Amino acid sequence: MKKIVFISLFSILTLATQAHKGDYQTLVVKTQIYCSHCMQCGSCGANINDHIREANKGIKKVSIDPKENTISITYDSAKTSPEKIKAAILASGYDADENKATKETVAKLDGCCKKH
Repeated sequence: MKKIVFISLFSILTLATQAHKGDYQTLVVKTQIYCSHCMQCGSCGANINDHIREANKGIKKVSIDPKENTISITYDSAKTSPEKIKAAILASGYDADENKATKETVAKLDGCCKKH
């Protein structure tokens, strides 16, 4: 009887720890980054990163490539979706693929981040 209880308990614990390892996927979003020092100034890249992470649970990694004008996001598909991630990018004042940021959100960006 003790053996059955032990095996059952072990099985439950094993399943519980493996139940959500996360189905991580990577989304690459095309944007327009006008700042030539986006990752050094502390506000441009942080603005994008913070908006994405605050609005979405399950974000594992955010990488911004100002040369390619892309934002790569590795996320847990059980906790968020590409649509929610793109909405957060738009809220930060940046375009997200074919969706354009509003004038109101762009106006909140630092001067260096706006189209010149």
